[in-house]
Amino acid sequence: MNPELNDILEQANATLNNGAVNRHYHGPVHVGIDLGTAYTVFVVLDKDYRPLAGRYAFTELVRDGLVVDFIGAIQLLKRMRQEVEQQLGFPLTSAATTFPPGVPQAEVKATRNVVIGAGLECSSFIDEPSGANALLQVRDGAVVDIGGGTTGIAVIRDGEVVYTADEPTGGTHFSLVIAGAMNIPFEEAEEYKKDPENGRQLFSVVYPVMQKVGSIVSRHIRQHPVDTIYLVGGTSSMPGLAEVITDMTGTPTVTPPHPMFVTPIGVAMYDNNGNQP
Repeated sequence: MNPELNDILEQANATLNNGAVNRHYHGPVHVGIDLGTAYTVFVVLDKDYRPLAGRYAFTELVRDGLVVDFIGAIQLLKRMRQEVEQQLGFPLTSAATTFPPGVPQAEVKATRNVVIGAGLECSSFIDEPSGANALLQVRDGAVVDIGGGTTGIAVIRDGEVVYTADEPTGGTHFSLVIAGAMNIPFEEAEEYKKDPENGRQLFSVVYPVMQKVGSIVSRHIRQHPVDTIYLVGGTSSMPGLAEVITDMTGTPTVTPPHPMFVTPIGVAMYDNNGNQP
């Protein structure tokens, strides 16, 4: 594991949530975009791959890895890019972005086209778990990316991804169950779910969905045994989820702080096409 992981993620949380930025920085930067089913994250790293600036927003532009609102996605990224450029004081020219594992490239190329449409060169196009591992630096284990719509699994041996899979079930399914159980709108359920104070009382409500995620992970690692499972993606922060997956797989499962930022930061580390001030 990356010994600086927790520190980097805490810095990302301060940067993306509180707008903290080093306005005196004028070195090369690396840009990562994670266009997800529930959240789109736009992050900028400095030359040392430390969070420098960024934005994230709840969106409904992607479904199961496929862009369903192409124009809306372009407009969102344009706005994020312009806001971050204004914050940094210099233009951004390229970005790396993601796609879910197991989805044919022909079907997800729209994600790359969204980045291009927003005025950025798409420097790299990497599957989500592999992107996450650029930051995690797992040598042996499984990286499980629980996004808004899908759960992606990557088995890693000697630092290389040897197996990937992706199946429906993610944060959107948790929110739908909460909305139905509490008789509240989906958007309200999404906000309620994110409040850490509500996590434990929601456990019994969302436990069946946690079991579904656990069964997906268990099935895929059965033929690829690992010693540790690493959870990333915003849904991974649900209290009790790591414990459920541990119980169902028999494999220790860990979640880093602010797991929603792991993949976009890792993906940004693949952007080396010369974002220079």
